[in-house]
Amino acid sequence: MSLVLAPTFVPGVAHAKEAAAVKVSGKDAIAGATTVTIGAFNVGFIFESTDQIQKTGGALAAVGGVTKAKSSLVGVTPEMMQQITDAAYADLVQRLVASGFTVAEPTAVFASKELASKGKAEPAEATLLLEKKSKGKATYMFPAAIPRQIMIMGDIPTSGGFGQMGNTMAYAQNGVALGNYARSSGTPVITATYLIDFSDQKRPGAFNFGGLKVNANLSVTPGYSKMTVIGANGKQTVLTLGQSVSVDGEFIEMSDASSGSEKGVQAAANVAGGIAAAVGLGGLGFGKTRKYAFNAKPGNYEEGATKVASLANDLLVAQLTGPR
Repeated sequence: MSLVLAPTFVPGVAHAKEAAAVKVSGKDAIAGATTVTIGAFNVGFIFESTDQIQKTGGALAAVGGVTKAKSSLVGVTPEMMQQITDAAYADLVQRLVASGFTVAEPTAVFASKELASKGKAEPAEATLLLEKKSKGKATYMFPAAIPRQIMIMGDIPTSGGFGQMGNTMAYAQNGVALGNYARSSGTPVITATYLIDFSDQKRPGAFNFGGLKVNANLSVTPGYSKMTVIGANGKQTVLTLGQSVSVDGEFIEMSDASSGSEKGVQAAANVAGGIAAAVGLGGLGFGKTRKYAFNAKPGNYEEGATKVASLANDLLVAQLTGPR
């Protein structure tokens, strides 16, 4: 897919202590293999996120409270997500073939006795814990070339709790089933999961709101974007992005979606809290909240999201094939 916008690609943006671009756990799962199967390929799209920081200074320092930014992505249809996922999957297959692998059809995995009853026909929905004090909601798509959606342990950074027990058990069973298939077929199985975000609160040059920086860009989220190789030899290798992979371009329009009344109520509450603190009654700690709308530009958004997933493919396949 050609990019007509000539965006700036920014792979490997680290926000805190510099981390490795890819963290490698385990080895030799693919050693000696010439044929592999892709048993799962899932692309998550974040649609809502809430980030917050504790108030630490400025005119409202006495108030305490928390500064929050609530962001929502609109204008991305299921058809757009499917197009991105299919293109990213095709890109991964091409990169594996270019690296010397024969990529077996995934239908063989799902027709096997090990996977016959595994996976779901519908995309997964998840509430995510992205970072400390940050959460979001995402939809995970799978390509049309793969019959059903398979998730394994660690694929989705869920909020946990009793309601997640069923998924946890299913993901664990899926991992076992893929391992059994890899051993019985003699073919390593690759699974990949990417999480694409539409805003990044810490990027340089972003709009600053009370200490939170909010910007519109597309990125593959580190930590929760990874590739797992389940070897026919019983070994497992996990490649996890340690830094975000970002693409800047005209993919999204950002606007302040907070109403005037919401801003007025918050301002009045914060002033009242400041007065109370000044006279010794204690700060009320209301803080600030702003809502941001991110409107995806049809055509542009798909190109950007496909490109950022392709960059992630490039990084992970390079690590995967290097030790062979």
